[in-house]
Amino acid sequence: MRVVRIDNIENMQSMEIPSLVMALGYFDGVHLGHQKVIGEAKKIAGELGLKTGVMTFDPHPSLVLSKEKKQIGLITSLETKIAEMEKLGVDYLFIVHFTKEFAGLHPQSFVDQYLVDLNVKHVVCGFDYTYGMKAAGTSETLALHGRERFGTTIISKETFEGEKVSSTLIRSYINAGDMEKVPKLLGRFYTNHGKVIHGDKRGRTIGFPTANVKTGDEEIIPPQGVYAVKVNVGEKWYNGVCNVGTKPTFHPGKTVQSVEAHIFEFNQDIYDQIITIEWHMRIRSEKKFNGIQELVEQIERDKQTAIAYFANL
Repeated sequence: MRVVRIDNIENMQSMEIPSLVMALGYFDGVHLGHQKVIGEAKKIAGELGLKTGVMTFDPHPSLVLSKEKKQIGLITSLETKIAEMEKLGVDYLFIVHFTKEFAGLHPQSFVDQYLVDLNVKHVVCGFDYTYGMKAAGTSETLALHGRERFGTTIISKETFEGEKVSSTLIRSYINAGDMEKVPKLLGRFYTNHGKVIHGDKRGRTIGFPTANVKTGDEEIIPPQGVYAVKVNVGEKWYNGVCNVGTKPTFHPGKTVQSVEAHIFEFNQDIYDQIITIEWHMRIRSEKKFNGIQELVEQIERDKQTAIAYFANL
């Protein structure tokens, strides 16, 4: 897969791009609805003998357009999104630098400059796709602005339990800790990546050593609690439990949240390594215990709950 970053219109003029079927969207999560759009683009590309392209944006439009300049929690970082696109067999991934100037483009200018000039012969998007200044361009106006220079295919709404499959719905499940629903919309378990850093090393003194993980700021972290997780170290996956919280038993006044994974049957030194946490099930909320023994007993129960969960997975 070729990744093409587009910073401005001039940046595009020297590109040699083959004829494309282009899937349009922000694609946060690359969820089942997104996969349907990209799958249809691939199917049409195969029928027409063309390459498959996907156009996305960075940063998230909310970071540029909202007054608070606050980015919503992402389901996929840009790096994860790129990796998922490659798994789907995309030939070209175009990452447009999202700016106020880009957001202010007239819908016709967006079509002329970012589709026609990129040699797009067919466009695929979801029914709710918008483009151009004030989102004036919609899936229904693409054919009008295309002026018969490319074909269009609009993908209808995907639903789950009566609701539209969307990044917003997936975020709501993650933020609620309802991790078992997420794969039904995402098509895979939710993951976070992070570097293993030094912590207070108290876990090893009570028989449950943990990897203290520094995750990226832009991705969503599930809410405080204990979870059954899988952890990828190197090329191998391990079962484990992960605590998200402030460790109130030891730090009653602490407000800074940490992510600590206890990996089953694992004793390697992995400081400074990047690992992946795959979230499966929320076991319980975080709580303050009356002493270390009470905490140890609860962690052992959490471990047995996770072992039973994975045995039945």
